[in-house]
Amino acid sequence: MAGNDWINSYLEAILDVGPGLGEAKSSLLLRERGRFSPTRYFVEEVITGFDETDLHRSWIRAQATRSPQERNTRLENMCWRIWNLARQKKQLEGEEAQRKAKRRLERERGRIEAVADMSEDLSEGEKGDVVVDLSSHGESNRGRLPRISSVDALETWTSQQKGKKLYIVLISLHGLIRGENMELGRDSDTGGQVKYVVELARALGSMPGVYRVDLLTRQVSSPEVDWSYGEPTEMLPPLNSEGLMDEMGESSGAYIIRIPFGPKDKYVPKELLWPHIPEFVDGALSHILQMSKVLGEQVGNGHPVWPVAIHGHYADAGDSTALLSGALNVPMLFTGHSLGRDKLEQLLRQGRQSRDEINSTYKIMRRIEAEELSLDASEIVITSTRQEIDQQWRLYDGFDPILERKLRARIRRNVSCYGRFMPRMVVIPPGMEFHHIIPHDGDMDTETEANEDGKSPDLPIWAEVMRFFSNPRKPMILALARPDPKKNLTTLVKAFGECRPLRELANLTLIMGNRDNIDEMSGTNASVLLSILKLIDKYDLYGQVAYPKHHKQSDVPDIYRLAAKTKGVFINPAFIEPFGLTLIEAAAYGLPIVATQNGGPVDIHRVLDNGLLVDPHDEHSIADALLKLVADKHLWAKCRSNGLKNIHLFSWPEHCKTYLSKIASCKPRQPRWLRNDDDDENSESDSPSDSLRDMQDISLNLKFSFEVDRNESREYIDASLDSEEQKSKLENAVFSWSKGVTKSAQKSGSTDKGDHNSSAGKFPALRRRKHIFVIAVDTDASDGLSESVKKIFEAVKKERTEGSVGFILATSFNTTGLRSFLISEGLSTNDFDAFICNSGGDLYYSALHSEDNSFVVDLYYHSHIEYRWGGEGLRKTLVRWANSTTEKGGEKEEHIVVEDEETSADYCYSFKIKKPGVVPPVKELRKLMRIQALRSHVVYCQNGRKINVIPILASRSQALRYKFFLFISA
Repeated sequence: MAGNDWINSYLEAILDVGPGLGEAKSSLLLRERGRFSPTRYFVEEVITGFDETDLHRSWIRAQATRSPQERNTRLENMCWRIWNLARQKKQLEGEEAQRKAKRRLERERGRIEAVADMSEDLSEGEKGDVVVDLSSHGESNRGRLPRISSVDALETWTSQQKGKKLYIVLISLHGLIRGENMELGRDSDTGGQVKYVVELARALGSMPGVYRVDLLTRQVSSPEVDWSYGEPTEMLPPLNSEGLMDEMGESSGAYIIRIPFGPKDKYVPKELLWPHIPEFVDGALSHILQMSKVLGEQVGNGHPVWPVAIHGHYADAGDSTALLSGALNVPMLFTGHSLGRDKLEQLLRQGRQSRDEINSTYKIMRRIEAEELSLDASEIVITSTRQEIDQQWRLYDGFDPILERKLRARIRRNVSCYGRFMPRMVVIPPGMEFHHIIPHDGDMDTETEANEDGKSPDLPIWAEVMRFFSNPRKPMILALARPDPKKNLTTLVKAFGECRPLRELANLTLIMGNRDNIDEMSGTNASVLLSILKLIDKYDLYGQVAYPKHHKQSDVPDIYRLAAKTKGVFINPAFIEPFGLTLIEAAAYGLPIVATQNGGPVDIHRVLDNGLLVDPHDEHSIADALLKLVADKHLWAKCRSNGLKNIHLFSWPEHCKTYLSKIASCKPRQPRWLRNDDDDENSESDSPSDSLRDMQDISLNLKFSFEVDRNESREYIDASLDSEEQKSKLENAVFSWSKGVTKSAQKSGSTDKGDHNSSAGKFPALRRRKHIFVIAVDTDASDGLSESVKKIFEAVKKERTEGSVGFILATSFNTTGLRSFLISEGLSTNDFDAFICNSGGDLYYSALHSEDNSFVVDLYYHSHIEYRWGGEGLRKTLVRWANSTTEKGGEKEEHIVVEDEETSADYCYSFKIKKPGVVPPVKELRKLMRIQALRSHVVYCQNGRKINVIPILASRSQALRYKFFLFISA
């Protein structure tokens, strides 16, 4: 069958369209009566009905077959393959329908349980499904966006922000990002998101009150791409620097900061970056901590200036931003741009691939989990439209619009939500820079006269477009989109071709990216373009449709101007448009719009009121709307005027003002180890974490690990090694490291025993270390742990004596279990400087001068990780879940999971698993908690015999980041 691979793509296209499959069955039944002709069926039902390149190639190949009998047999087999694929598609649709029904029941059950927990003090407004018509962020959902509406109001707001020195961090990981000459459309990762984040960073850096903006992305040093993507830092100069001189400083402004992570010397697609997220997080943390110090020296009176918020863009950045937000304890913002669950549903609806195949290709489940984590950790989720909230985010476990309204009503009344939290959904449409835009006021006749006088020659891109037209003076209908099936350009061409009055009054211009050769384009894009060319030929549209092969990004404004000069119309006919930035761009140049009624254009039209909305599936609706605007000059002038009058509502200053006001509404958070000098009187037992000031320049790297929690994929471990290989590799690495450190110490003579002795009485020993070893343990069965640890102790005996080397023990035990473990292994608490317990829910230090208690708790760590901790409300829900996990054994039911009250702690709820083989997977418990708006990190530990539930941003790896980067910031 390998030779028939060329058939698959067009067969799938047939299934996408749908019609004809029922007729195929009827035609095939005729075969039994001797009247079925596979050749005729193929020509009439397949070739005529579908515009697919591969379809045409298959017909050519079949046509070339000499034997009519062989040709008919081959085509008949194709028809049967179509029928078989249709059956597969129907089966996949049925399975997906069952999953949706199950999900709907789970959500209803979770909502009922959550409401029941809060039912004793519900208000009348909460009892119904509809509260006051408020958006998710508490704003009135009126026809106009609640933005600044005048220059005077903007100046008033600007004066109020003076004196603030805000530091904002934006993160966008994939694609190629630079400030100038962006290669938009180079690949699927370098598109509108790249332009958006660069312009947002630049605009925020120009706002009063904002001192510095860092846009963090991946450093790409590869021969495949331009050298500029390998530069560590790039400044984004403001487009308009008037009035900013007072705000300028040594490190002020907006910058692109490129963090090296992932495969070196290689540009890889976003789907391959997931395993390298922790590497980026550590690099980003290092940069933020260093920059906070620098800004503190410049504008913070010596105190670090921490980010007021960290904003992640897309799922991969959302995942890393959640970890950064947890490590630094600062507010997180998130923008999805496009969402994994929505894409998964679209792909499943097509029926071409199973769920497993989709996941293998797009890593879609990893992406969805990152988006769920972003919902867990975000203070605010920024969207472009209400459609994104109502139809896309509601697909996620972590967001329920009905439950969100109930929680918001309780918060307004200052009533407990019993540990339940929901991020605020805020609609802030993307902005645009309008300073350089001058709407065109002339027309073709006046321009033609100017050309004859030699005063106003046409621009090159104008000549490139107008060479297609037999009458270039006619109004131009402009569409600017990739040749992608979702953009619906073929329907636009059909609508234009079938409406004779429209063809007589207007020309059509299609700007469909750049191409050299159609054969070199991707299969889907080439197919759409060929379909358009066939339609042009079918309707004989030569001299009326332009489709230039090349244009530069800098040509786009001139294309808009050309359309406006001809008194034309801009159209976006996409089936669904998440936002529609091109509609705003077109309005800024004075073009009325015709746009799809599905998605973001609805919100844009409500604000600008400068055109008409249409059903993208209805060719007649599209043609009528275009004809109405082109033929009615009064309507055209009114739409143009409305657009120009209201366009300032989508400017970048307006966007940033709304953006900053939302950040200001967040509860201020910052690293909890920061304290005033007045707190120095606290004793070691209160908190030892204030004593890092004497080790400001220390840099710790987690290089070795003995054993880790199987559920914490972010731990540093070579999982391919067995126990003996791990021990051998660890011991050899330590001996090699020890020799290197000894040589370095002999050269530098850096041991400072005086400082070591003077600080021993006040500060914990961990503060004085220059190198830290971390041993992670997850089970009682140590399998020679003590022997390996003692070998490591012996290898670094000299360094331990000098105080330059320390050890941290990371476990899933509580302090009682930890103490028993140490005794059983013949180890002492004094052998270690710190202990990460309860899977990252607690952090302790060894108390060198206490006989009663060998552990000292870090209370600052508790306040650092308590963000969205559900407390007693979470515990009750977990207990209810544990009681529901039963297995029938004879006449009675036996509980599989039971609460372990003895080992539970304030920030770790523990449960024993009696039968590890039948316990639900961790993702099921995570989903159950999210559906009820409870945010937590679920960890299966101790070889699957125990469950620890800790705060959402806590883990053993996060605890290590807290300690290690605390050294740098001290």
